[in-house]
Amino acid sequence: MSDLAPDRVRPRLRGSFGESYLYVVETSSTQDVLRDSEHPHGAVAVAEHQTAGRGRSGRRWEDEPATALLFSVVLEPPSGSPLPQLSLVAGVAVAVALEREGAVPTLVKWPNDVLVERAKVAGILLEAAGGRVVCGIGVNVDQDEDELPHETRAPATSLRLAAGRRFDRGVLLAAVLDELERTYAAWLGHGLEALADELERRNALDGAIVSVDGRRGVAGAIAADGRLTVELDGGETVLVESGEVEIQATD
Repeated sequence: MSDLAPDRVRPRLRGSFGESYLYVVETSSTQDVLRDSEHPHGAVAVAEHQTAGRGRSGRRWEDEPATALLFSVVLEPPSGSPLPQLSLVAGVAVAVALEREGAVPTLVKWPNDVLVERAKVAGILLEAAGGRVVCGIGVNVDQDEDELPHETRAPATSLRLAAGRRFDRGVLLAAVLDELERTYAAWLGHGLEALADELERRNALDGAIVSVDGRRGVAGAIAADGRLTVELDGGETVLVESGEVEIQATD
């Protein structure tokens, strides 16, 4: 039996996220499983393998079957909520849970990645429609080096490589869902300010030389509204709301 099968996961759930639990062996994307509005807030879809997994900006998310944690969660925030902030809300939740369960330090790379040892271990994708958000999360768990994608914009790693051991994906899933429910509730009550300390402590880009849409500068704090502070060469400070932020190599 898979460690993600309903009978293995449901007893581990500590909150309401995952009460509606849809498990499939293979699907195009767990985002697609939850696309219909019939699924309630907190519903979770999990797959062993995605044939057309996707990431930010239309990129593909590749996985080796039964080695990654691939799931999506339905969120129904109040009308008018700043939905892009949810990538950071989810990022903090994933980082906290993976660090606790894997005993490896984690960072959040604005706006939607989680890093271990400066390599990507998890990514987040938000898709909004009709007032609902489907939050997709992919975590590299038990891949060996040769099972990770290599033609990527940033180096990739897995929890197994970082921690030197295998993991029960059901345990990880329950931990992430519990933490996501906590961070989401905090965000609903107090906005990103409620997560400011975690974001500051885990900000992977703070002090990094970056390129923002072709402009070079030094990244700083994540602002209260979720934008990234960048001091451009020449002294101008900008708040980046969207667009590609690339870490530049230093001499």
